Amino acid sequence: MSKNKRSNREKEIIEKLLGSAGITINGTNPWDIKVNDERVYPALLHEGSLGLGESYMAGWWDCEQVDQLITRLIRADLESHVKKCMKFEIRMLLSRFINFQNRRRALEVGKVHYDIDPDLYKVMLDSEMNYSCAYWKDARTLDEAQRAKLELSCRKLKLEPGMRVLDIGCGFGAFAKYAAKYHKVHVVGITISEQQALWARKNCRKYPVEIRFQDYRDVSEHFDRIVSIGMFEHVGKTNYKGFMATVFRNLVDDGLFLLHTIGTTSAKGVDPWVNKYIFPNSALPTAKEIPNSCIGNFVIEDWHNLGGDYVKTLRAWYKNFIRHWNSLKKNHDERFFRMWTYYLSVFMGGFQARHLQIWQVILSKKYLKKEYVPVR
Repeated sequence: MSKNKRSNREKEIIEKLLGSAGITINGTNPWDIKVNDERVYPALLHEGSLGLGESYMAGWWDCEQVDQLITRLIRADLESHVKKCMKFEIRMLLSRFINFQNRRRALEVGKVHYDIDPDLYKVMLDSEMNYSCAYWKDARTLDEAQRAKLELSCRKLKLEPGMRVLDIGCGFGAFAKYAAKYHKVHVVGITISEQQALWARKNCRKYPVEIRFQDYRDVSEHFDRIVSIGMFEHVGKTNYKGFMATVFRNLVDDGLFLLHTIGTTSAKGVDPWVNKYIFPNSALPTAKEIPNSCIGNFVIEDWHNLGGDYVKTLRAWYKNFIRHWNSLKKNHDERFFRMWTYYLSVFMGGFQARHLQIWQVILSKKYLKKEYVPVR
């Protein structure tokens, strides 16, 4: 087949596939793709979601509302109809035998994502730098919603003054500071991001909070409560049982563990573009993998889905990023701008399609002195 015929055939196939999802090439809907470079067609056909993201970063296509485009692509399950990127398929196969989230590799996500630019997170997030789903039940602003999430988490943990709390993946220290300030507990926060550790120490310096640059596998102490907000996504499927065993070992018999994580309906648990450019070595759990990792250790006391709240949170982050781009672009180029807006849009689309969910799970060690009463 000649090069022109092959190109026309690739374009034909992509137009038909997108059409089945209600997406028109160069159409008038806000979710339609505007093609700037014909190379987008083989990229989509041969590399699927990886090609979609990389061609967007390259400026080969545009879309008024990328999140709406992603929502339609996911709901139509178009990824299953195009050829997968072979490198990613091989990596997924190897992940069954190789631990991509071992101690050395675990540090990569800290360097690649969390250490990139403190100014970026400062302008994108709320005033306390919460980098996880907010709780919008009675909130109108991002700050209000993030405070509501922190208070909800503390109430679910049944915190009492004087308790010792471990915060695994403490981020910029928002939960540690809030719990210490308003619930009078002592908190040890651990992170594998040096930038986050520096910020968290500064953020929590007035309160009984200790921030450590430390891998969760190295903790060996006793805590009344343990919390992990937005960190389980970086643990890796090979390590789920080991993670739960570590939490079990460090939690007192009458203690509670709150696990706050993004979950997925996909068995693969990771998008190749997100894995390559945003969260290296990451993997999202499915609904059955969390209970399976708890067998022999924990009882699930409560399971709360906040998926709809993350759409609002991501939209607020997106607006903040766009609003402050003029001040950020002195350190970042146009390719980064397209990558970052695409990242936020991909997650918005995933949650809108319910392919992604947010779970807050409360776990106990079977030795609670009184019945656990769920909180909302």
